[in-house]
Amino acid sequence: MARVLADGKTKLTILTTAPADPAAPTATELNAGIDASCNVLASDFNWSAADSDKIAEKALCDVGNSNAIGASNYSTGFTLWRYYATAGGVDATADAAFAALKEKGTTVWVYARESDKDATEAWAAADEIYLGGEVITDTPQRLDGTGFVKRRIPLEMQRGYDQIEVAAGA
Repeated sequence: MARVLADGKTKLTILTTAPADPAAPTATELNAGIDASCNVLASDFNWSAADSDKIAEKALCDVGNSNAIGASNYSTGFTLWRYYATAGGVDATADAAFAALKEKGTTVWVYARESDKDATEAWAAADEIYLGGEVITDTPQRLDGTGFVKRRIPLEMQRGYDQIEVAAGA
């Protein structure tokens, strides 16, 4: 049994159309999406479940608080580098992730794998997806202007799928 360092192990894929089953996307669907693994700034990458809502469900005889777990919450958003062509203007291929997320109110499906596989390895059936789901974009935010040109994309999870697997099939 071995532990694995997390560096270079997070694969992030953006789908601009919903997979047939968003709770069980196939490797074919994921590999046809936009691989944003090398386009996202690691230092502020935020793609995770957050504390669920709490519902006070204390009995009369309970001395302390007793909460039930309610609706799930997520903390999602990340920063993308912008990519420009050497001759000037946007490089449409390299900047595909930003193009897919740049308009406020856009619905996309995003899936992340963090495992012993490198981020650059293709999706395969039975890969663990630690979080995937349907998100809506907010307006891209300019950061402090240092380093490369980049934009932070706040996201609002609409339907999240925790700890799922890549489905077999096409």
